[in-house]
Amino acid sequence: MKFFRSVTGTLALLISAGAAGAETPMTAEEFESHVEGRTLTFEANGQPYGIERYMDDRRVLWSVFDDHCAIGSWYPEGEAICFIYDTAPDDPQCWFVYLEGDRLRTVLVDDPFGTPLYEARESTEDMICPNFGS
Repeated sequence: MKFFRSVTGTLALLISAGAAGAETPMTAEEFESHVEGRTLTFEANGQPYGIERYMDDRRVLWSVFDDHCAIGSWYPEGEAICFIYDTAPDDPQCWFVYLEGDRLRTVLVDDPFGTPLYEARESTEDMICPNFGS
């Protein structure tokens, strides 16, 4: 009986892990609807990571809280959302983006087992970007 419970528990874990891996990333339209016109802060492992303002025409302004901002844009690439910034125009950063409740969880395409970023909160404060004179 003990063996049966152990096998059943193991199967349940495997099935739930498979179901988690089967989740579907947001579409570009869903992502755009969630972010456009907003400024969102992100965290990794519960620690502040960065802030991004999402403007019309899929334009963005990104900062990792170091008072240095990068202007960029985002575009869909298969199931991923990719960002390209003026600081690294030949190095797009592509993410699988999921909606969990009412906040985003992002997973880097090139590092699917790395630390995900989570939407922490919406910011109503101006971004400080001395490199742009603001």
